[in-house]
Amino acid sequence: MFAPCPAPFNLAAHALAHAADLGEKPALQIVGAAMESYSYARLEAAMRGCGTWLLAQGLAPGDLVLLRLGNTAAFPIAFLGAIAVGLVPVPTSAALTVPEISAMAAALSPGLILADDGVPLPDHPAPVLPAAAILAAEALPPCAYVMQDPDQLAYVVFTSGTSGRPLPVAHAHRALWARRMMHQGWEGLRREDRLLHDGAFNWTYTLGTGLLDPWVMGATALIPAAGTQAADLPALLLTHRATIFAAAPGVYRQMLKTALPALPDLRHGLSAGEALSPVIAAAWRKAAGTDVHQALGMSECSTFISGSPDRP
Repeated sequence: MFAPCPAPFNLAAHALAHAADLGEKPALQIVGAAMESYSYARLEAAMRGCGTWLLAQGLAPGDLVLLRLGNTAAFPIAFLGAIAVGLVPVPTSAALTVPEISAMAAALSPGLILADDGVPLPDHPAPVLPAAAILAAEALPPCAYVMQDPDQLAYVVFTSGTSGRPLPVAHAHRALWARRMMHQGWEGLRREDRLLHDGAFNWTYTLGTGLLDPWVMGATALIPAAGTQAADLPALLLTHRATIFAAAPGVYRQMLKTALPALPDLRHGLSAGEALSPVIAAAWRKAAGTDVHQALGMSECSTFISGSPDRP
């Protein structure tokens, strides 16, 4: 049995609760052609500086902040920085077109938009601020965490739209507390792990399994840089000594088109996003020597059934 979420609670504070103890241990490393690395201490400083900066833009608790950010450090810093001070981030895919993101913005009416260069922006009157300003906020004094009712709205994500148009889904602060059940019930996650997740940050699979869960456990999140191809991933797994690999089944299928190197640090793989073919699972086991543990879930409620190292 799992204890209920404590109250008051803040998702961002819980995500980086180990920062003071872990200090210079790597929390986030974006690996590949572009390299970025943040220790636990630096990530918390950057996130809380961002919270201070966001409040200085005149936003009020509960205001929505639309994220038009790719797989760079600015994304998690802005996401957690907003939540830390009671704002509500809305991650969106950087691949959306102007009409697509305009429809989403119209449905939510955000108070601010944070954007990477070159990412399509909505036709919306909210001010737009660049990702560079998010990173520069690391030098600002740290914000105070706004501790709230665990049921208070923390962030909004959009469904993929596979059954129609994408719909916004509200997640409370307690959503991160509830994910503790997945650490052993699916991921087999340990503090010493280095988990490499291949996916866009706005995807709930990447956001939860690739970033938030490792940080709650005090592990290291490894994320491939933008532009990384499936063929590049085996070398990244080897070079960066990944102990867990997470991806959609299609990524495993692409990786298996060429011979895999020996991956002595890899303990197992994780799969979600669509059903994992038993053929792919068996081929991976033969090629990599590890199991792949599957979970099924959706944007509305995250994972609802899974296998794990303890219960294959």
